[in-house]
Amino acid sequence: MSVDILQEKIRKTKNPSVLELILPVSDLPSRFARNAEGYAACCGELMEHLKGIVPAVRVSFNAFVLLGHDGLYHLSETLKKAAELGFYVLLDAPEILSPASAKMTAESLLGEGSIYPCDGLVISGYLGSDVIKPFLPYCKKAKKDLFVVARTANKSAPELQDLLAGTRLVHAAAADHVNRYGADTAGKSGYTNVGILAAASSAESLRNLRAKYPKRFLLVDGYDYPNANAKNCANAFDKFGHGAVVCGGMGITCAWKEAESGEEAYLDHAKAAADRMKKNLTRYVTVL
Repeated sequence: MSVDILQEKIRKTKNPSVLELILPVSDLPSRFARNAEGYAACCGELMEHLKGIVPAVRVSFNAFVLLGHDGLYHLSETLKKAAELGFYVLLDAPEILSPASAKMTAESLLGEGSIYPCDGLVISGYLGSDVIKPFLPYCKKAKKDLFVVARTANKSAPELQDLLAGTRLVHAAAADHVNRYGADTAGKSGYTNVGILAAASSAESLRNLRAKYPKRFLLVDGYDYPNANAKNCANAFDKFGHGAVVCGGMGITCAWKEAESGEEAYLDHAKAAADRMKKNLTRYVTVL
């Protein structure tokens, strides 16, 4: 089970965080070309420098596609490099707007022989069951993980995701929907291959999700947002410090921009930021 592999890597590194390889092309250190090749080169160096420190990486499909005709090639190469370096590899799927595109995405990204090797995908399930179901056979047979968006951390998320729908908030209804799937995929860790993406900005939401869905692994998104912090994130973990992982993005990848020494030491700044994130999280979470 992939989620078992993720949990074991977290235990080995004592670091419940994910390196999210996302940054504007304009924020690449100047020695990198402002294209897909330069973006991939920067991502590769970051992964090499943080190997053994951070257990997992999260890559955006769209980030590469939007950088030109060779974006897909460099996406594939970046995913392969991440796997070779020993990371658990999570891929944000392209936007899915129909059942047909869901089926195509599942086959292309999780099917046998895919040129986009990954351990799990992030998708939005807000279109309903027919955009989730095409991925489920791969969770069961190919041991892939699926994290379905319930609550995001962006500032305007409450405008829709925290609206009251009957007796539930919309994002709670979305999480209830995700909980219908993958109950038979629980592995040695006790967590299923179908998990929930939740928000680092909402301690109450994380507390409720952890209590209500003890077998669902939580991907905690948005650690870099101003309204998020490690104390909030601690609510996503069980009493053993298991069952969740927290995504850190530009706070790590763009850490050099906040430092006086500048971009020449951008890798050292990224490592220092990753270490700070680990220290902050483990102040509240003890991974046993």
